[in-house]
Amino acid sequence: MSELASYIRNVPDFPKKGIVFRDITTLLKEPGAVKKVVSTFYEKYCDAKIDKIVGVESRGFILGSALAFKLGIGFIPIRKKGKLPAETVREEYSLEYGTDTIEIHKDALQPGERVLIHDDLLATGGTMSAACKLIERAGGKVAGVCFLVELNFLKGRDRLKNYDVFSLIQYDHE
Repeated sequence: MSELASYIRNVPDFPKKGIVFRDITTLLKEPGAVKKVVSTFYEKYCDAKIDKIVGVESRGFILGSALAFKLGIGFIPIRKKGKLPAETVREEYSLEYGTDTIEIHKDALQPGERVLIHDDLLATGGTMSAACKLIERAGGKVAGVCFLVELNFLKGRDRLKNYDVFSLIQYDHE
């Protein structure tokens, strides 16, 4: 996957000094790279008996919906609090400075549906851990979690040890 990593732009000091932001928009504009990413996820999950793909706001919507299309299954968004129009189930989680809340429509899942959750990047694992809890509270079963990029040095995988975690591009240091 090193060829895919070459499409990721590193933006130093964003969103704050000392952070190197891994910008996936440079990969997304390359059709061959997107095709390779979606095809690799498809090969990994085509026989996993997944019922739905859930994408985490907002970059998780992009490749998550493409994968759902390729697998021939439905796509469900997890959004930040107040963005979904119907009745929701929510999960609050801790951030470095405060808390945040994510939501899913209460009727998005049927009990026991097997769900693959996708987001663009795994850092500390806080958002994805909350997403997994949210899916379980909504009646679904987390069949796996997948990411385009994983920042190994932030040890986000440790917070997801009860789940099958898969990432395409991994960085061992900032």
